[in-house]
Amino acid sequence: MRVRLEDVARAAGVSPKTVSRVLNDEANVTDATRQRVRAAMEAMDYRPHPSARSLAGNRSFVVAMLYDNNDNPSSTYLAEIQDGVLEACDAHRYSMMVRPLRMRDGDFIRRLDALIADHHPDGVVLTPPITDYAPLLKRLREHKVPYASVSPLHRGKTVGVTMDEQGAARAIVEHLLALGHRRIAHVIGIANHGASRWRLAGYRDAMAAAGLPEDPALVVQGAFTFSSGVLAAQQLLSLSERPTAVFAANDDMATGVMWAAGEYGLKVPHDLSVCGFDDTPLSRQLWPALTTVQQPAREMGKIAAEQLLGMLRSHSVGQLVQMPYTLQIRGSTAAAP
Repeated sequence: MRVRLEDVARAAGVSPKTVSRVLNDEANVTDATRQRVRAAMEAMDYRPHPSARSLAGNRSFVVAMLYDNNDNPSSTYLAEIQDGVLEACDAHRYSMMVRPLRMRDGDFIRRLDALIADHHPDGVVLTPPITDYAPLLKRLREHKVPYASVSPLHRGKTVGVTMDEQGAARAIVEHLLALGHRRIAHVIGIANHGASRWRLAGYRDAMAAAGLPEDPALVVQGAFTFSSGVLAAQQLLSLSERPTAVFAANDDMATGVMWAAGEYGLKVPHDLSVCGFDDTPLSRQLWPALTTVQQPAREMGKIAAEQLLGMLRSHSVGQLVQMPYTLQIRGSTAAAP
């Protein structure tokens, strides 16, 4: 027979209401009682009925992760954030749904309204670049749907998680400068991304601090894709005085730069040093392995979801958590030729 909530309450020596509070992650339960109830649930293999739980708490127990894959084509980055959000949701007995919302589509707001009406998410996790899309944020506030953001451009009172991407970009360019490179190129990401702005600013900071004036020919637009990295590198390597090092704003573009270098008969890092950003699995599968910045995307997704779930459970005011970065110095960078 199906184990009922009342059975768990009897086994744990508490009231059914207390079991319900534990199930709904409410704050007014002591840690000892919460552990005793969860132990009883596990021992009895208790599985609450989702619809009954929702009705009891007047909540859906669903968190929606929203993304725009037109303007964020790195599937690895999104997958790692998604894994982190899912881990946090599982730990708090929430379901997770993932939905694309493309800013350039004319029915953006209509699709958002439909998602809220059809699925009633208790809260939303936003990923770049829609973290800063004003019509979306305004609509969520109108619907009174709480949200947490991953890497928001406008930080202010935003809840979620971020990283000092400008400082990280400066640090990796300083690594190239320390190797003796002076003609250092930068491949920019998508123009409307906060990540693109921060990483370009970090590149400029490091070059200016080294007393090197910016050469516009060495700053080339990319789109966070492998193919855009190839095209950018072809432009840079066709210069009469080509760069000795390239810092690409993500690993996918850096991989494209390395591919183009081979096309031009150049050896990495003997003839051209290359570094990226993100530390995706691809960066460790290349030969030589890619020097890059480790951005803990999975952990960032988890923390953003935890900030959101904290607001949902206890109606607390969440915060913007700053994550540390780490340089991963590998075989794709060496002393300037």
